Amino acid sequence: MAISYIHLFILSFISISRFLVISKAGAESELVADLLTLQSQSESGVIHLNDRTVSKFITSTKTPRPYSLLIFFDAIPLHDKSDLRLPVLVHDFALVASSFIANHNGSNTKLFFCDLEFRESQSSFKLFDVNSLPNIYLVGPDAKSLKDDVEQMEQSGFTRLTESLVEFIESRTQLTVGPIHHSPIISKKQMVLIIGFLLIWSPLAARKIFAGETMFHNPRIWLSGAIFVYFFSVSGAMHIIIRKMPMFLMDREDPNKLIFFYQGTGVQLGLEGFMVGFLFTIVGLLLAVVTHVLVYVKDLKTKRIGMLFSIFVSFWAVKQVIFLDNWKTRYAIHGFWPSRWK
Repeated sequence: MAISYIHLFILSFISISRFLVISKAGAESELVADLLTLQSQSESGVIHLNDRTVSKFITSTKTPRPYSLLIFFDAIPLHDKSDLRLPVLVHDFALVASSFIANHNGSNTKLFFCDLEFRESQSSFKLFDVNSLPNIYLVGPDAKSLKDDVEQMEQSGFTRLTESLVEFIESRTQLTVGPIHHSPIISKKQMVLIIGFLLIWSPLAARKIFAGETMFHNPRIWLSGAIFVYFFSVSGAMHIIIRKMPMFLMDREDPNKLIFFYQGTGVQLGLEGFMVGFLFTIVGLLLAVVTHVLVYVKDLKTKRIGMLFSIFVSFWAVKQVIFLDNWKTRYAIHGFWPSRWK
């Protein structure tokens, strides 16, 4: 009789355990299904969270959760501050999210991209202890405390968010993001219009080319283009475009003050690069004048004055660039005399 009670107790315990496991699995699958639904309703795949959904998917859910949440913290009133670059970062975050979902054919249930807006979710901002923007947090399956157990993306990664975010995800979640699907610069309709225009314009263009009446037969156009390419190269404009660096920053200590030169490596502001490019362009133009103009001047006095002026201005321009480099990098460049001259 005692054995029967023991067997009955064991069977009851097993049944209750199975019921709890099934209930927990059902609750977890329901949460994942809700996240997938919210993801499908978003154009980019980024789930918009608020205080209620943060409680539902994070704080009120037992660990370990069957998913991780990558949260971008946003504040719409701060989108007009160029130093934060929030609109650009929102776009890059959505680009990584849509690429990740497309590369996994929408079947991913391990990582979800989310965003939180400050005006709608001030309580959640306090839970995460977010006091500055931009910020990206990864809430893992085992995270209990939103202040201590979450992983924060480093601020240096926001200068090139797309690449840094991919590295951050793959290193922390062991998931592969895959290639980033950038939207095409020209749509199919625009391409059709361009091709049609070229076909219509091609006979007239061919006649002008053979007659030598195009702008490309003008030497001044080629000279202006060469100067532009030189300036574009020495000013670091490609670096500014790729990294999407702002032209200047607002001083956080004094909002009425603008920062045109940023001290520190890895960051080059637009106007800072253009100033250096302008100085180098002066040197290049003076060198061109010396080698292509002064050599044909017959008056010796004029030639000497031109040479001295070119040397003096070029020395001043290069000195300013070296001074700026020393100030930014703390790496000093010292002049020296050849050993034979000592």
